Order: sequence, then structure tokens, then C-alpha cells
Amino acid sequence: MQSIDLFAIISTSLGAVILCASLYLSNKTNICIPKEFQNRWYVVNFLISFFIVGYVLFLFFLINSLHLPLKLITGMVFLGGAFFVFLIIHLTSFIIKRIFKNEKKIEQINKDLQQANIELEDAYTTTIEGWALALELRDKETEGHTRRVTAMTLRLAKAWGLEEVALTNIFRGALLHDIGKMAVPDSILLNEGELTKEERLIMQEHPKHANQMLSDIPFLKNATNIPYCHHEEWDGTGYPRGLKGKEIPIEARIFSVADTWDALINKRRYHDAWPTEKVCEHIASHSGSKFDPEVVSLFLQLDLCQ
Repeated sequence: MQSIDLFAIISTSLGAVILCASLYLSNKTNICIPKEFQNRWYVVNFLISFFIVGYVLFLFFLINSLHLPLKLITGMVFLGGAFFVFLIIHLTSFIIKRIFKNEKKIEQINKDLQQANIELEDAYTTTIEGWALALELRDKETEGHTRRVTAMTLRLAKAWGLEEVALTNIFRGALLHDIGKMAVPDSILLNEGELTKEERLIMQEHPKHANQMLSDIPFLKNATNIPYCHHEEWDGTGYPRGLKGKEIPIEARIFSVADTWDALINKRRYHDAWPTEKVCEHIASHSGSKFDPEVVSLFLQLDLCQ
């Protein structure tokens, strides 16, 4: 046997082994691919099987030096190879087009979802702002207070280093900090005189009302810390639960400083507007009693008091 024949036998044998391994991997792949591709994949498996048979016959006739059948089998293998290449290219092209089409669909769906989320967020914000406006219309003396105190609270929260999700909840909670006053009678809420002990107790229930009103609303359940806790004080003398120190959520601790600032810097029916320096001194004097000392320190670093 010539060396060239020996080389052909070895290379053909290796080719047959590789094809058997390919058929095994192809069958495993066929189990995992989507149903829409499986019929095409069966053809791939058939062609691989055809090649294996062709290689085995080629090897048989090569060993036995049967030249005429060898030429016939060679032609059949080459013909099958051409079909195989065509099918692989066709299948690859089909898959790439399908993937590209699906990617474009997914991209459009994502864009639509993003737009829907933006519109939903806008609707939430508009609704909350409407509630806040309704409260201000009820008590005209505090007109503009909600927008101002919300802006100040967000400024302090950003300086504190809170993340975007927390800032969103702070924005919502600050706008709705007095929503519980919807449950307070006008005779108490709009009373220009001093409240009686009983009336004061009723007024002090408004954080509880706020929590009851907001906690069952999915997009507001994480924004209740300010409405529920903004009257709590650092030393534990606040209401409604008498929380102390860091038991009070950081959002409420920040808000209480901003709320006091806005309440004193602007004229109310029971006091004139205070000068900036006096307000800053007042807030500083209550550090560690009414307010979180760290929040007060951060507030005093703002250009408001300089």
C-alpha cells in the first residue's frame, strides 16, 4: 500500500470520527433549540449521518482498492457537502435575521415600557401635587410652603448623600407631609387662637391619619416616613410615637429641619417672618433636643446661614 493511500485512510478515519462527534453534539443541541428551528436541524443531522455513511464506504473501498465505486462515493460526498454548506448558510442566515428581528422588537418594547414608566411617574407626580394643592387651598396661610419645604428637604437630602430612589420617596413624602390634616376639622385646623388640650391632641393625630391613608397605596408605601414621622423629635418628646434619636427615619429628621426653617422664615398668622440669622440660631439651639445634630450641622453649612 502506497504512503499516499495510507494517509488517505487515516485522514478519512479521523473525518468519520469527527463527524460522529458532530452528530452527537448536534443531537444535544436539537433538544435545546426553539421548536421553530428543530425541523431544519433534523436536516442537518440527516446530512451529517449521510456524510458518516459516505466516509465509511469511502474508507471501505479505499482499503480494498475499488476505484470505480470510490469515484462514485466521492462524487456523492462532494454533492452532499455542497448541500450541507448551503443548508448551514441558510440556517445561520435565518437565525441571524430572527435574532435581529427579535432584538428590534425587544428594543421597541423596552422603549415603550420606558415611555409608559415616564408617563406613569408624571401621572403620580401630578396626582401628588394635586393633593398638596388641595391642602394649601384649604389653609391659604401655608400657600407655597409645600413646594418650598420640599425643595429644601431635597437639597439637604442630596447633601447628605442619599440615593436617587430615596430622593424620589422624599419628594413624594415631603409634598404629602400634611396629608393627614385632611382628617382634622376646620374648626381646629383654621383656628387662629390657642388650641385647647383636646384640640391639640386631635391635631397631633394627623401623622397617624397620613400613615393610614398612604401606606396601602403601592407607589407611596415607601414615602410615608416623612408624613408619619416629621413631628418626632431627637430627644423622644415628639409625636405620634415618641421615637428617639436614629429610631426616627433620616428622611423625617432632614425634613423637620427644613420644615422649621420654612415655617419661621415666612410670615404666619401667629408670628412675623424671622430674620435669617435668628432662624439659624433657633435651629442650632435645638440641635440634640428637637433635631438630629448631624443634620443641623449639615444645614448650617449651607449658604442660607452664611
